[in-house]
Amino acid sequence: MYRTEVRNFCIIAHIDHGKSTLADRLLEETHTISENQMMDQVLDDMDLERERGITIKSHPIQIKYTAKDDQEYILNLIDTPGHVDFSYEVSRSLEACEGALLLVDAAQGVEAQTVSNAMLAVESGLEIIPIINKIDLQAAQIENVKSQIIDLLGCDEDEIIQASAKANIGIQEILEAIIERIPAPAGDLEAPLKALVFDSTYDSYRGAVAYVRVVQGHLKSREIMRFMASKNEHEVAEIGHFKLKKVKDDILKAGDVGYIIANIKDISEIKVGDTVTHAKAGATEALSGYREVKPMVYSGVYPIISDDYSNLRNALEKLNLNDAALTWEPETSGALGFGFRVGYLGLLHMEIVQERLEREFAIDLITTQPNVKFRVNLKDGSHIMVDKPSDLPDLGEIECIDEPYVTAEVLTPPTYIGNLMRLIIDKRGVYKSTHYLDQSKVQIYFEIPLAEIIFDFYDILKSTSRGYASFDYEPIDFRKGDLVKLDILISAERVDALSQIVHREKAFDHARRLCAKLKELIPRQQFEVPIQGSIGQKIIARETVKALRKNVTAKCYGGDISRKRKLLEKQKAGKKRMKQVGRVEVPQEAFLAVLRLND
Repeated sequence: MYRTEVRNFCIIAHIDHGKSTLADRLLEETHTISENQMMDQVLDDMDLERERGITIKSHPIQIKYTAKDDQEYILNLIDTPGHVDFSYEVSRSLEACEGALLLVDAAQGVEAQTVSNAMLAVESGLEIIPIINKIDLQAAQIENVKSQIIDLLGCDEDEIIQASAKANIGIQEILEAIIERIPAPAGDLEAPLKALVFDSTYDSYRGAVAYVRVVQGHLKSREIMRFMASKNEHEVAEIGHFKLKKVKDDILKAGDVGYIIANIKDISEIKVGDTVTHAKAGATEALSGYREVKPMVYSGVYPIISDDYSNLRNALEKLNLNDAALTWEPETSGALGFGFRVGYLGLLHMEIVQERLEREFAIDLITTQPNVKFRVNLKDGSHIMVDKPSDLPDLGEIECIDEPYVTAEVLTPPTYIGNLMRLIIDKRGVYKSTHYLDQSKVQIYFEIPLAEIIFDFYDILKSTSRGYASFDYEPIDFRKGDLVKLDILISAERVDALSQIVHREKAFDHARRLCAKLKELIPRQQFEVPIQGSIGQKIIARETVKALRKNVTAKCYGGDISRKRKLLEKQKAGKKRMKQVGRVEVPQEAFLAVLRLND
């Protein structure tokens, strides 16, 4: 059974190819929102999204459109992020749809995330409508981009729609293509309820809110529902659809995208990918859900004020509901106190999470340097997974350390191939193959350690290619590496938050630069402060913060030299005692020094 009047679709593309602008035009063309409500990036409701000009969260909204056949259709649109770090948001949105608009910039052409998102849509069995956006630009290369799309999707040339979201060109053709090409959702209205939780959020007054796609059956207010994974049952307080805000409704039917409020205070009860059914006479088998997401990058997050520890825990719980890719667990540090070890999908994801914690929950944070997860093989034949250097066993117990590798893809104009190959080799990458999409676009495939790309790889890639190259990666496996633990000692005390696992060849240079950076950041004391980098017991780098010197002889005007010598000896003894008992406070900036080593 099909609901012929409903279409569920999402917009996918590389970052900055015009997804949010196209969503704005679709809402404007269908009069979904009034002129007073209209603004740029209307679906991006976070200040952070507007400031950075990127989409961080997928945003569902219902559109009503009267087609050329005079029939009114309900279009459920989900606007998705474009950056590689938020690909899990995209994959979840695809499961709630039957079709996708694949947007390609007419000037930039097919880029890395275009390929990645297109493959995700194909794997999910979605109908893809290719669109060339920004055709009104002077730099537009429409014929080249057409051939790239045909090479990527294997579609016919007449299936590609030419449009400009900003200039309002081709919007009507896109709406008609959605009706004609994207299949209507299938689902028996009378079958037991099955609804997929594809996202969730937290409301301070209503509790946890589940965003669902109803696959079969129907749900009404005041019915008792059950989450099949957690087995918890709740009475439905409110259901509805997404307009610009949530709009209350009486029923959600098969094919609908909507929300469920059941006054759920324990936010751990809602799991993204769970199936909602009726408590009585409900479904017996859950939907397949989503693959478990694995964090790629880890860092320690600590409150500056120790009393904020419980507030930080609550903030992470609420943020985790809104961002299913986030993982966290408590940890302690000798230098920073109590905090949490947080897992992210990438460096941008890490930045966004930290900014959201500080803005939305008003907590001042210290964040340690990011690390990846290593597999440590021990001499007794066992192995352990380590995502922070302080957990590394003693050198005598370690057989070898395996590091995670990713298969990466760079799309670039041919002019920059030489510089990019040097960058890849410098970062210990292994070249695999090159594929020419056309005369202006080359795909370079290579394998590279994840630890080499989480710091500055993306920035150097962009500067080397003058912003033209794009980058995407997928994890593959663990491989043996010549890795060592680099410790930083300040006044002979090891600072665990500054330790890191690095490749042996780069350890000496890294230690030297880090010690030099810390020398600039640590304030001078009344005694000398040695800053040392060490591998095990071997010191490989050293810098010294010179002592402040008070002129104790300034008050002596003439007289015997022994008087001055007595004062200097007294000062020397005092400094010796202070060096034994004095402590050096490491400033907050020092923990971020690792990220700024190349500045």
